[in-house]
Amino acid sequence: MTRIRRPAVAGSFYPADAARLASAVDGYVAAGRTRLARLDGERTPKAIIAPHAGYVYSGPIAGTAYAAVAAEAAAIERVVLLGPAHRVAVDGLAASSADAFATPLGEVALDRPAIDHVRRRSAVVVDDTAHAAEHSLEVHLPFLQRLLPQTFALVPFAVGDASHEAVADVLEDLWGGRETLIVVSSDLSHYHDYATANRLDVDTAQAIERLEADRLGGGSACGRIPIGGLLVAARRRHLQVHRLDLRNSGDTAGSRDEVVGYGAFAIA
Repeated sequence: MTRIRRPAVAGSFYPADAARLASAVDGYVAAGRTRLARLDGERTPKAIIAPHAGYVYSGPIAGTAYAAVAAEAAAIERVVLLGPAHRVAVDGLAASSADAFATPLGEVALDRPAIDHVRRRSAVVVDDTAHAAEHSLEVHLPFLQRLLPQTFALVPFAVGDASHEAVADVLEDLWGGRETLIVVSSDLSHYHDYATANRLDVDTAQAIERLEADRLGGGSACGRIPIGGLLVAARRRHLQVHRLDLRNSGDTAGSRDEVVGYGAFAIA
């Protein structure tokens, strides 16, 4: 019997209607392409960091991140997707026992052999409760479904209390070649005024660009642990981080009294 993880935030974080959802994602990516046209000489990324708030707030910034991989999307067969566990306390990296994750655009098969392979790591656990209501992974699926071949497979982790090195080790196990894309889901600062958020997010962006995982403090990014793991892996492989976009909800759809920060980064 096929086990499906059903969407939890369709209709709240993003449109529940498939046609509206596809149109929204396509529009964000198209705008991202325009934004990226000003960036010359960037290599196709091995990994991206992109936000996970409601699309009206963070969709434009996520669109920039996904536009960076669009040119090579046809070659991608697997996506390793990591995001912070917001709803359930997790000790390590929580994998899923599901066979597929669903959105209004259809189902995405999980790469069960890959998940079974990394379960040998003590930091990897199977915890479906961590995935059931988690939005940090789900909101990325429609972007992936619109950009990648229908046959791509997913390796999702809801990341809780784990060291950067433990996350990096799991990423190393799954690194692969150009067929594998790594996506880390994270927002940046939360609920500061616009000017304060800009200052804090610039500091965080600079730490990310310098591969300084230990500079990511508690208020820097909700996904600081998976980001930190990616930075450790990138440093091991002598890769670089490129900032693609840095905005907040005051720039997109919210007031500027209490904003949430969003960044798009490419690792190549």
